[in-house]
Amino acid sequence: MEQSAQQAQQLDHLASDPSPSGSPFAAFGMPGLGGLPAAASPEPRPILELDGEEREDELDALSDWVDDFFLPVYGAEVTTAAPWCLQWQEHDDVVAWLHALWLAYQQHKDPEAGLAGMFVWHRDFLTHAVAAIRAPGGPLSACMTSPDRPAHRLLPGPQPSVRTEKAAAEEAAGTPESYELAT
Repeated sequence: MEQSAQQAQQLDHLASDPSPSGSPFAAFGMPGLGGLPAAASPEPRPILELDGEEREDELDALSDWVDDFFLPVYGAEVTTAAPWCLQWQEHDDVVAWLHALWLAYQQHKDPEAGLAGMFVWHRDFLTHAVAAIRAPGGPLSACMTSPDRPAHRLLPGPQPSVRTEKAAAEEAAGTPESYELAT
């Protein structure tokens, strides 16, 4: 009985009039035959790949989301186990994490993500990102660990590899590696 009901629904759907599109080929989903294509929205890019005004605009929008939504809801108390920085925008790694989290949030809150979209965001994105950003030894560990003592310090990152240093020295000296191998 259930299978018959499903088949009846499919037949009703197939028998209904297609939406008018101006082209007899629109039902086949063939590009270029269904009229003018809808303008595609630009693909989101990681914020660290953006420059100038484009990066500043994206950072402003991200800051609004972090300050107005993320911190009031998910910004648990600042402690040594969960540091924070009032100048988080100066920590490129934190900006990258939060931007990726924000993009995932936008995708998963969309109705097309389904009823479980936000659960998936919490489970697969939020928990991991917050743990990485606010870890005791993470990127903000030298910053504020007490709300009564605001602090900000950028920790030095790793130095370039020996291979990169050697190539830079050879390039500065004008002796390319290929020349040394030939002699």
